Amino acid sequence: MGLALALVVAAASGFIALSYEILWYRVISFASWGLPGAFGLLLAAYLLGLAFGARIAGAFCKDDVRAGDRRHLRTLAAFVLVANLAAWLVVPAFGFSAKRWDWPPALGAVAVAAALLGAVLPLVAHFGIRPDDWAGANVSYVYLANIVGAASGSLVTGFVFLDLWPLTRVAGYVTVLGVLLAAVLLALSDLGRVTRAVAVVMAALVGMFVLRTTPELYERLWERLLYKAKFDERTTRFAEVIETKSGVITLTREGLVYGGGVYDGKINTSLHYDNNGIQRAYNLGALHPAPKRVLMVGLSSGSWAKVVASMPGVEKLTVVEINGGYLTLVGRHPEVASLLTDPKVEIAIDDGRRWMLRHSDRFDMIVMNTTFHWRAHSTSLLSMDFMQIVRAHLLPGGFLFFNATGSDDVQKTALTAFPHGMRVHNCIVAGDSPIAFDKERLRRVLEAFRLDGEPVIDLSSGAGQALMTEMLDYGDTLSRPPEEEGLEARESVLRRTQTASIITDDNMVPEWKEVFRFHDAF
Repeated sequence: MGLALALVVAAASGFIALSYEILWYRVISFASWGLPGAFGLLLAAYLLGLAFGARIAGAFCKDDVRAGDRRHLRTLAAFVLVANLAAWLVVPAFGFSAKRWDWPPALGAVAVAAALLGAVLPLVAHFGIRPDDWAGANVSYVYLANIVGAASGSLVTGFVFLDLWPLTRVAGYVTVLGVLLAAVLLALSDLGRVTRAVAVVMAALVGMFVLRTTPELYERLWERLLYKAKFDERTTRFAEVIETKSGVITLTREGLVYGGGVYDGKINTSLHYDNNGIQRAYNLGALHPAPKRVLMVGLSSGSWAKVVASMPGVEKLTVVEINGGYLTLVGRHPEVASLLTDPKVEIAIDDGRRWMLRHSDRFDMIVMNTTFHWRAHSTSLLSMDFMQIVRAHLLPGGFLFFNATGSDDVQKTALTAFPHGMRVHNCIVAGDSPIAFDKERLRRVLEAFRLDGEPVIDLSSGAGQALMTEMLDYGDTLSRPPEEEGLEARESVLRRTQTASIITDDNMVPEWKEVFRFHDAF
């Protein structure tokens, strides 16, 4: 193996290895519901495998090996081929093990595949670099090629391939690329002409086998990872799966939306059939006297956005959503699809915090149907630092309304950051001006509220009148002892959460308060 070939193999193997790691992390993140420690566990298994792989490679790195000898290409080709097949099987290992053991035991498969992938670089360096005065420099070139390939693998696979194709197809393509690399090494080896031809044909057959069997081997991967012990071969199947570079969105046959493996709402805007807590969105009508400009961070199913955009008096709703796949989901469901064509609605695909830092717009309400507080990166939308960013985007009398997902730390942080507010069910409303739950204002809003031309409450029916009474009576829960689904005054929340922590960008309390969480399937 010459230096030029060594550089090519080092770059290609780096591209392939990091592409696999991107795929593995997507699977682990989905299976663990976005557990912050999941990446650390993956990295630990990966690095452990690399260490063992380097040690294994040492057995083939003898002093009498002569750089440039084509005989060694056979050994290298064998490592590349076996390593890629082992890496190809890691994702199914997570899928099939989830039913009984959840996801951590499958990290063993990561370690094995990483060991085989990790053996390639030391072998390339030993077989391709002559022991002369340029050995040190040439080693650096080989490692640089590997780093460039690895960085390219992360970038191209993570931001391009996964935005074009589902994980199943990407995994098949990456594996075939590895098989192709093995075939090239065999074609350049010292094997006889006939033997080389046979070896290359066999490698081609392996590649065809991978492409043909990957869809079946990876069949219903996301269902296996989400339902775990409750997965059933006959009945468990998602109605929709949308994959983008930003994550995996799944919709069950019951209409439940899961983003990255976590419950993310349900497509429903009806108060009469409130199975997703949509009442919380309608309650905004009781909290602000005349909201005109609203910012919503997170689109999800579009249900909250549909309600807010249709609220009497609202002139513009700006939605910031990080995953463009939700627009695809919304567009497929008539109940919320009109959001995409509503002239009052502007949707930006961006990170919510980054968008706020780049824009100076101010709003009457900033609404966030936040994901669970313990998920990775949640601190960026829950910290005291973020609350100060929010403050700069509020108009006089404006407020922040968001889901605290049951966290005392989150509730305390928001109501410490702002001098006024309250808890509304599992949400917090907080601002710099006094905030009241005005029942009469809510009545006027609900009487005038129309969704696609239809009243949200039909007051001509007994059921509609009863629903109106129920909605208005909710305001009376503020004067009662605090209950989980009712209203709670700011002072009461702060007393109840006095032992909780203030969240900052530095302490990341909600993410690391409990490092490992293992959940039962929904």
